[in-house]
Amino acid sequence: MIYNKIMTMQKLLSSLRRAVEDHKMIKDGDCIAVGLSGGKDSTALLSALKAFQRFSPQKFDLMGVTVDMGAGADYTPLKEYCQQLGVKYILEKTDLYEIIFEVRKEKSPCSLCSKMRRGALNSVLVREGANKLALGHNADDVAETLLMSMFYEGRLSTFKPVSEMTKSGITLIRPLVYANEKDISALVKEEKMPIIKNPCPVNHVTNREYMKDLIRKVDDDSGHIADRNLKRAIFNPNRNSLWDSPNEE
Repeated sequence: MIYNKIMTMQKLLSSLRRAVEDHKMIKDGDCIAVGLSGGKDSTALLSALKAFQRFSPQKFDLMGVTVDMGAGADYTPLKEYCQQLGVKYILEKTDLYEIIFEVRKEKSPCSLCSKMRRGALNSVLVREGANKLALGHNADDVAETLLMSMFYEGRLSTFKPVSEMTKSGITLIRPLVYANEKDISALVKEEKMPIIKNPCPVNHVTNREYMKDLIRKVDDDSGHIADRNLKRAIFNPNRNSLWDSPNEE
């Protein structure tokens, strides 16, 4: 079991290191705040970055930040885990739940919720002197976002590994974009990392969840190659089969 834990963390660290190096995510002197939602991805990211910190050629500081939406979740296990890792932990209390679900009564709250939580995170980072925000999006999230963009927006797009938030001056990085969700889940289970139940009332009934189920079904039907090829398509340089708009001169 100890051997399996070591190998699982090594596998995650290998994908994290490649992403950091390929996209130049970390520089000497960075202060990186990990957005800790309480889910498996962000918790695994914090653990992996803490392990990476020990041998990274770039020296950086690390902290964990949770935005409490005011929905009654107990983040004590997350605070204790950060103490165990030796990482500073900040719990930012907000009334986002009340605003989104009780005042505005949003029927499709995901976009607004994401923007408001990101705004709250940015405020904490500016206050604490952090210059980078690390989010736990993985390779499966990349593929799901690509399909969501095609199905619901009519365009080919997904999020970038590194992006600049011009208003706050914060750089957003996603060190797990090469990591598969199944490997993250295995590590979290093996190391018994704390997972906080998502208090969102629309959890698991979103368009993203639909895409996740769709990819899983197609992957099962295709002999488990569809998921891998969909992720590879993001990097494929052969993109000249796409059409130019007939309205462009």
